[in-house]
Amino acid sequence: MKSISDQIKDIKNHGYSLDFSNVFNLAFENYKKIAVYAGLILLVFSVLFGITAGVILILIFGVDKVDGAKLLTIQPQLLSQTQLVYYIFGTAIFSAIFSPFTAGFLKMADCAQKDEEFKVATVFTYYKNRYFLQIFLATFTVSLLNVAIGTFLELQQLNALGLAISLFLSFFTFLIIPLIIFGNLKAFDAIKSSFIIISKQPAILLALIITIIGAIIVGFMAFCIGILFTIPFSYSMTYAIYCSIFTIDKEDPIDSIGKSDLE
Repeated sequence: MKSISDQIKDIKNHGYSLDFSNVFNLAFENYKKIAVYAGLILLVFSVLFGITAGVILILIFGVDKVDGAKLLTIQPQLLSQTQLVYYIFGTAIFSAIFSPFTAGFLKMADCAQKDEEFKVATVFTYYKNRYFLQIFLATFTVSLLNVAIGTFLELQQLNALGLAISLFLSFFTFLIIPLIIFGNLKAFDAIKSSFIIISKQPAILLALIITIIGAIIVGFMAFCIGILFTIPFSYSMTYAIYCSIFTIDKEDPIDSIGKSDLE
C-alpha cells in the first residue's frame, strides 16, 4: 500500500474523487458513537479552559480591558505595541497548546470507527507522544500568521478583509492535524499538503464544512449548551473526510500511535 506521502503526490498530480453523501453518512455514523461522551468532556473542560484563559488575559491586559463582555471583544487598536505582541503570540501559543486536545477527539473518532474502547484519557493522547511537537508547531505557525494578519488589517480598519483571510486560512488548513497524527507527516509538510488536498476539491469540502457550521449553529440555538454536543460532529466530519480521501492501512494508525508512546 502506498504511503500517505505517495498518495499526496498522486493527489497533487491527478486529484481525487469525493462523494458528499458518503462522507456525510460516515461522519454521522461516527458522530453517533462519540456525541454524548465527547460532549460531556467538552462541557467540563470548556469551563476549566475558560477560567484559565480569563485569568491569563486579566494578568496580561488588566481587568479594565477584559472585564465582562470585553473579555471576548479585545480591540487591538486600544492596546500598546507591547500588549499587541503579547496578544498575537499569546493567542498563537494558546491555540497551539490546545491543539493536541483537539487531536485527541480525532483519536476518539478513530477508536469509535474501529469499535475500540475510548476513555477521557483518549483526548490527551497527543500530549504524551512524539506527535505533540509537530501538532504544536503546525498549529502555532498557522495561528500566528492568522492572528498577525487579522490584527494588522483590523488596525487598518479592514476588518472584513481580515475575516475573509482568516476563514480562507482556516479552511485550507483544517486537515493539518489528521495529516500529522494519521499520516505521520511533519508540521510544515502537513501545512503544505493540506493546501494541496483541499485545493483539489474545494467545492465539496466547503459544502461539508458548511454542514458542520450548520450543526454548531443548531446546537447554539438549543440553549447554547447544545453546541458542546454538536461540536463533536466537526471531529467526526474531519475524520470522515480524511478517511474518504486516503487509502489507509487499518492497523497502521494504531500501531504508529502505540509505538510513539514508547519513543
